[in-house]
Amino acid sequence: MISDVRDHFPILTQQVDGHPLAYLDNAATTQKPRQVLDAIVRYYSESNANVGRSVHAMSMRATDAYEAARETVRGFVGAAEKDEIVFTKGTTESVNLVAEGFVAGLVQAGDEIVVSGMEHHSNLLPWHRVCQRTGAVLRVVPTDAHGEITAEAFAEQLGPRTRFAAVAHVSNVQGTVNPIAEISAVTRERGIPLLVDGAQAVAHRAVDVQALGADFYCFSGHKMYAPMGIGVLYGRAELLERTNPLLVGGGMVRHVTADGPQTVFKPPALFEGGTPNIAGAVGLAAAVEYLTGIGMDQVTAHDAELTARAAAGLRALDGVRLFGAQQPSGGLVSFAVDGLHPYDVGNHLSAGGIMTRTGVHCAMPFVDSLGVIGTVRASFAVYNTPAEVDRFVATVATAEKGFWTNEHPNERFLSM
Repeated sequence: MISDVRDHFPILTQQVDGHPLAYLDNAATTQKPRQVLDAIVRYYSESNANVGRSVHAMSMRATDAYEAARETVRGFVGAAEKDEIVFTKGTTESVNLVAEGFVAGLVQAGDEIVVSGMEHHSNLLPWHRVCQRTGAVLRVVPTDAHGEITAEAFAEQLGPRTRFAAVAHVSNVQGTVNPIAEISAVTRERGIPLLVDGAQAVAHRAVDVQALGADFYCFSGHKMYAPMGIGVLYGRAELLERTNPLLVGGGMVRHVTADGPQTVFKPPALFEGGTPNIAGAVGLAAAVEYLTGIGMDQVTAHDAELTARAAAGLRALDGVRLFGAQQPSGGLVSFAVDGLHPYDVGNHLSAGGIMTRTGVHCAMPFVDSLGVIGTVRASFAVYNTPAEVDRFVATVATAEKGFWTNEHPNERFLSM
């Protein structure tokens, strides 16, 4: 299967510094298959027009493609209805939309918002800003010795003044898969809406937002073989009805006078003011169809096999510290090498044609809690092979101390 899949990704045929490309930075962004690239080109070549604005044939065709993409995504994540799917720029915009449009009007001074201690900055900073503006308090669920949380630990942080909670489905630092269904059972019982950051989940495992019990669920297309600049906010219909838009302008209002908007559209159009990323939505739908065609069970099994292989190989190396569970399952491994800055290791791997991520992974508080300056992260996709994993492990074993030091003045900036 994998040899056939690799043929779908033209970028993988290149060499880097004389070495075949081994792209292991998929948690940052995935490469795009021809099926997605072709869908984007086909849209711009045959149907390029604005949506919902005109009655001419091209606009109607573009609108049909855009709304068909919404239905494709709805089915992919198991939403109850198409209008629960909002297209955004990505996970960051989705979280900010909920923070500013829903939570900011929900909390007041002394109320609480609960997050986990492993969150990406995009699922942390929006809540900080809401708390700073409203006087609400941000409570953080501490992680255990393995950098993980349990539903019980999450429940302990929920109090009588908790008004909202947010948690990652899968950690982008060490691949921890959080018990979302168990956490949502607790929050739902207490009437606390829950947002789940699914950016690291949707490319690796089947997601059913209703089965998970998520009130809001966010993800980005570019981490699941789709274009950059397109993402999704799923929200339960009754909660979207209570959410205000981030942007106001064309496309989200039905009736306007000089005094302002008199009638606005209902969700999802309410949140998609301005010209949307139509080609991105079409490309996202093509990526969903691509993954569905492979089969999410096969995708999950493949990623788990590579993750376990990489973890076993790294553990066999002297001086390598692996972070997270003993059996990592989130499609990535995160590690440090004794005596070497993460940049030393990352540069060494890159010189061998192996692309990884180094630094704090936009999760600085969590990485700080691990007691390291940063980690090296290798993350896997459907096109990666066992041979690439073995080559990666062998190259880590030959890393030697390089230019970077722990005192480099710009290291934290460069780690972002």
